[in-house]
Amino acid sequence: MNDHAEPGSRHAGADPVNEQPAAETSSRRQHPERRLHSLRGRLHHHRERVRRKPAMNLTYRIVLGTVGGLVLLAGILMIPYPGPGWLVVFAGLGILATEFAWAHRVNMFAKRHYHRWTRWLGRQHVGTKLAIMTATGVIVLVTLWMLGMFSTIGGWLGLRWSWLASPLFGP
Repeated sequence: MNDHAEPGSRHAGADPVNEQPAAETSSRRQHPERRLHSLRGRLHHHRERVRRKPAMNLTYRIVLGTVGGLVLLAGILMIPYPGPGWLVVFAGLGILATEFAWAHRVNMFAKRHYHRWTRWLGRQHVGTKLAIMTATGVIVLVTLWMLGMFSTIGGWLGLRWSWLASPLFGP
C-alpha cells in the first residue's frame, strides 16, 4: 500500500463514491434529515389547521380510520399465508395510531407478543416447528378450497372433480 495519499483518494479523507472531501459529504448526509424534519413540521402544521375545523377534522379522522382499518383487515387476512401479513397488520395499526391512542396501545401490545412468539418459536425443537408449519399449510389449503380456488384452477386444467368444489361457492 502506498503511504502517500493522492488528492481525492480515500486516504485523503474523501468519499470514494462522490470523490468529495469527507467534510462536504457529512454535511450532505444531514440535509435529507433536515428535509424530513421540515416535511414532518409541514405535515404537523397542516394537521393542526385541519384540527381547528371540526367538520374537516371529523372527515379526516373518518378517512384515516377507514384506510387504516382496511389495511389492518387486509393484514389480518394475510397472516396465515406466506408473505407480509404481520407487516401489513403493523402498518394498519401504525396508520390508525397517528390519530387514535387505542391503536397505538394495540400496536405496542401486538408487536410485543409477536416478538415473544418468534423468540419462543426459535427456541423450539424442529418437530414443533414442522407441526406449526404443517398447521399453517392446512389453514392455507382449507381456505383456498373454501374460496373455490382449487375448482377454478382445476377448471383451467380441464379437471372436473366434484370434490374440488367449494362448499361456499358450489361447483
